[in-house]
Amino acid sequence: MKIAMLGTRGVPASYSGFETCVEQLGSRLVKRGHKVTVYCRSHHIHYREPTYRGMRLVRLPTIKNKYLDTILHTFLSTLHALGQDYDVVMMFIVGNSPLAWIPRLAGQKVVLNVDGLDWRREKWNRLSKVYIRWAERVATRLPHATVTDSRAVQQYYRKRYGAETIYIAYGADVVHRPAGKWLARFGLRPREYVLFVGRLVAENCVHHLIEAFAGLQTDYKCVIVGDAPYAEDYIARLKANTDPRVIFTGYVFGEGYEELSSNAYVFVETSAVGGTHPALLEAMALGNCVVVNDTQENLETIGAAGLSYAGQEGGRALRRVLQRLLNQPELVEQYRQEALKHVARHYDWEQVTDAYESLFHQLVSVGQVRR
Repeated sequence: MKIAMLGTRGVPASYSGFETCVEQLGSRLVKRGHKVTVYCRSHHIHYREPTYRGMRLVRLPTIKNKYLDTILHTFLSTLHALGQDYDVVMMFIVGNSPLAWIPRLAGQKVVLNVDGLDWRREKWNRLSKVYIRWAERVATRLPHATVTDSRAVQQYYRKRYGAETIYIAYGADVVHRPAGKWLARFGLRPREYVLFVGRLVAENCVHHLIEAFAGLQTDYKCVIVGDAPYAEDYIARLKANTDPRVIFTGYVFGEGYEELSSNAYVFVETSAVGGTHPALLEAMALGNCVVVNDTQENLETIGAAGLSYAGQEGGRALRRVLQRLLNQPELVEQYRQEALKHVARHYDWEQVTDAYESLFHQLVSVGQVRR
């Protein structure tokens, strides 16, 4: 099949979970004999080769604006896709759903992965949230198939719109790396720091971790990996913290990310919004003990293989859980083993690729999805 992937920043992955999904899924589809094209935002992807891991890259411009960046680039990508004879166009992000009709003009099958409930994100103004809620409804009608990577999000679409979406899990595939230059760069010792990885935006509640750490009785460090565009005020408030144990690394990808994630004492996912968080899955795949904000989506992801805290209570609740884990290293080791088994059982990228490939074949050969 000829498959296009659009709606993200593109590959190589260097921002969020959707880019990682495109890279992991696309490269595996290539190995299975499919032709995969990934549409990239020219101002974001600086990799200049025409292909990456077997995927053809198409770079198109857009406007660097919080509200227009994604939708404009997706619009240009769908127009370009019209003349490319793709069998399947896979789109990401629910806000792109109103554009799903464009590939259909050329007889292309459209699959949309909606992610989580994006209207809950604090970065959006009121008008944007109204648009996203409307786009959710459109997402149940215009694409040939709508995918969620969370059972909780799937249930939301069923209850709110009476629509059946297709559940396909996210995957986790990372390399365990021993302590090396990246830990040395930030003055860290293996298994002596608590780690967060993600975008530093308000709905990811990184302030919970900083507040929790302020009252912890420990010499361990708190390492916060990530950054975010359009969130300068929130990031400034986070960095106003004066605790010398708290370290902000900025963006770290590739080997550095894997090294930091491989050697943490505990990984914390504080996010209050979203579906399946890739960094959480990857932390579990590396054998980390994980603690999550108790959203339905986070609890679904960890099953019985991690711990949670009451997100409504914020840092105080998280502090209690972290202090318990600091006092009981044997409990941390127990959850590390459970995390490894849980990810291997439920979040394998080859199984994810099997599911998408089967979906694409159904759409191309039958024209509809057998649910």
